[in-house]
Formats: sequence, structure tokens, C-alpha cells
Amino acid sequence: MRNWVLSLILLSLTGLTYAAAMGEADAWHLLTRTGFAPDPQELASYASLSRTAAVDRLLAGATQQAVTPVPADLAVYMPQPEHFKNLSPDEKKQFRGQQAQRNLELQAWWMEEMIATPAPLTEHMTMFWHNHFVSSSQKVKSARLMLVQNELLRRYALGNFGDMLHAIAKDPAMILYLDTQQDRKAQPNENFAREVMELFTLGIGHYSEQDVQEAARAYTGWSVDRQTGAFMYRPGQHDDGIKTVLGHSGNFNGDDVLDILLAQPATAEWITRKLWREFISTDPDPLTIERDAAIFRQHYEIRPLLRALLLSDAFWSAKNRGNLVKSPVELIVGSVRQLQIHPDPRALAIASRQLGQNIFAPPNVKGWPGDDAWINSTTLLLRKQFLDLLTRGQQMPIPKKLLATDTPNDTMNFAYAPQAWLSRLAPLPAEQHRSAQAVLLAVAPVNAVSPDLPAAQYLHSLLLDPAYQLK
Repeated sequence: MRNWVLSLILLSLTGLTYAAAMGEADAWHLLTRTGFAPDPQELASYASLSRTAAVDRLLAGATQQAVTPVPADLAVYMPQPEHFKNLSPDEKKQFRGQQAQRNLELQAWWMEEMIATPAPLTEHMTMFWHNHFVSSSQKVKSARLMLVQNELLRRYALGNFGDMLHAIAKDPAMILYLDTQQDRKAQPNENFAREVMELFTLGIGHYSEQDVQEAARAYTGWSVDRQTGAFMYRPGQHDDGIKTVLGHSGNFNGDDVLDILLAQPATAEWITRKLWREFISTDPDPLTIERDAAIFRQHYEIRPLLRALLLSDAFWSAKNRGNLVKSPVELIVGSVRQLQIHPDPRALAIASRQLGQNIFAPPNVKGWPGDDAWINSTTLLLRKQFLDLLTRGQQMPIPKKLLATDTPNDTMNFAYAPQAWLSRLAPLPAEQHRSAQAVLLAVAPVNAVSPDLPAAQYLHSLLLDPAYQLK
């Protein structure tokens, strides 16, 4: 009887410990990894929750639609002139100038959404899928189609991966980017067939060249209506013969091949591994990946998989804190959200481009490699220059070629009040400095920062410390 009572007490204490408030450090880790660095209010609201309650709140708060209104120009599809090659140099220059302005408007819209969103996890996952199902405005040449794709990725961001794969395969921006519209019965184009296996589902080593060639035949006839920008199926261009893909034979169309890819264990493992690298570390644990991927493959629901990763011991391990480098978008958006600054989002989009992350225009079909690749001697200097501008309230020039004719200014001012920001953290200077470090840094600062510095200099020193580049 006595042993039973002791066991019950120990079990109760264990449950209480597990459900205890996780505190500021855990809250910072969770919110920074899953969204953007939190402002003091966000941090406080999550610090009082248990880890499980916090993860569940994050997942429950994810949305499917943006809250920032879409600019009127981006609501209209503007196709490239049918005889573009025959236009005069001035006409081509004018059209390209309009494209550049619309692309900047699109980038600014997403920057503004990432800052304003009540659900940072949604935007983080939308960016994750943007870097997985890569398309680029530089080839697609339509801000409208890139926006439509962004809305698709947001809609499925935490939904069903299988449904998203089928949808993105027929997405007009993807079709143009990977030349699926050139995939015809008489001459199959292998671009999409190759990338859907290598990058979107299986990974290298899980398919053959013959599989790529056969799959390309299944996607023949998938195209885009150049006048409306909508998906179009051209049955006369479709190869309706027997294809053999990954050991399966039949009169397959594109959707049939996608289902074959989804049935492969390698697909679930590939996605699970990428999510681990995004949220935990660059060194995935093979046994955990195999276990979670097996469950993921049953229904391909993203939300339960993400929940499992975020509640894993590996996610909360001390060795996996401050071990990833912030992307340019994470650095910029996180800084603005944390310091509660409200600059023109065009300036932020251009800053991200300068730091190496030109949103809506990844460098190639593999996307941005991320983590350590974000940092080199040039980008580190540019990061510090951006933070210096941000914290000194200085101005950032906007290239004139990217400005619309009705733009009143060609500079954007980053002004904020450091003392007022610190005062919101705590009443006394010593408490303010402790709280500021907890809110801003993943790990202790590399360089000692004197607590006797004036507010502006103190924050400036924390933001320029190498530790601020980590998450």
C-alpha cells in the first residue's frame, strides 16, 4: 500500500513538472524557430505555458489566408506581350520596368504580411515550402502568378502534403518555371519529372533515368493559358501510352505518377528530414526520421508531423539551441517585430535581396541552401550594416529604377525609440538589460556588453553581437 501511494505521488509530481510553465528561454527557442523572433509581449504570453500547451497553441493558431490586403496591381494578370521579341528597345525597357515594380510590390506585400501576421508559423512554413517547391519570378515573369503560388503554399502550409503536391504540379508558375508547357507527346520535356523526384519527393538515389523519362510522358499536355494565366490541359499533346515508373506500369497521367511517388517510403523520409533540418539541427537522427516518416506516410498530414518534431527531446535539447543561422528574412522580420519598428516594407525587401535572400527569386531550382551558407565575409558585413541602419534611425536608399512614378521619397527611415522599448520590458535599468538580452539573443553575447551604456548604445551592442545572428 505504501509503495502504491509513493508511486502515485511520484507520478503526480512528474505530471506537474511536465505541465509546468516553460519560461522565457524555452518560449524564445520555440517562437524563434517556428516563426520570427518574438516581441516582449509574445514572449511573455508563451513563457507561462507548458511546452505541450505552447506547441498546441502555435499549431491551432496557424491560418490559411494572409491578413495584408493584396495591392490592386497584383490582382490582375499581366501577360508578356505575345510578340515580345518584335518590340522596340524602349517598349521592352518599359515592360521590364513595370515587371520590376510589380515584383518589388509583391516582395513588399509578403514582407508586410510576415511582420503583421498573427500567425508567424504560417509564414515560416509558407517560406519553407517556397524554398522546397521552388519557382522564380525571374523566369516566370509574372508577379500575379507568383502571388497565386504563394497563396497556394500558404493554404497547404500545415495541411496535407499529398494534396499540396498535386496542386503545385498544376500551378501555372511551377509549370512555366520547369517548362512543363513544353512537355509534349512528340517531344517530352523532363524538367518537372526530374525535379519532382529529386527535390520534391524522393531525393537522389531513389529513382532511375528511365523513371524520369517515363514520368515525363505522363505530364505531357499540362500547360498554361497565356491569356488568363490559368492551368490548361491539352489532350492532343498527352501521351496516352503505357508507362512504367518505379516498377508500376499503366496508362498513367501526371496525377497517377504523383500518387506512385507518394507511396514510396523515401518521400516521407525526405520531407521529414527537411523539416528536421529546418527546425532542429543540420544533423537529423536517422531512427527518429524513420519512425516519424512511417507515421507521416499514412496520411501525409503536416501538422501532426510538425507537432511530433516540436515536442521531441531533440528540439528542446541544449545542444540544438543557438545552433542555426537566421536567414536574411528571419533576421530582418524578426528585428522589426521585436523592436516594434514600422519601416516601408519595400526597403526591407531590398535589404533581404542584398543579404542574399531575394524572395520570390531563389537562386536555382534547389533553392537557398540556408544555415552556414547565409554567412560569408560580404553578407556578414551587410547584415551588420543593416542592423546599424536599423538601430541608428538612419535612412536606406531605394534604387530609382524600382520606384513607381508616384513614389514621394527614395529613402526609407528606420526610426525607433530604444529607451521606450527597454522601459516596456521592466522598470529598472538592471532588469531592462537582463530582459533585453533574453528577448534578443539565443545564447550569451560573444562580446561583453556593459550595462552602464545608454539605452541606444546598449541595444545597438546586443544587435551587432555575433550571437544575434543565431536562432
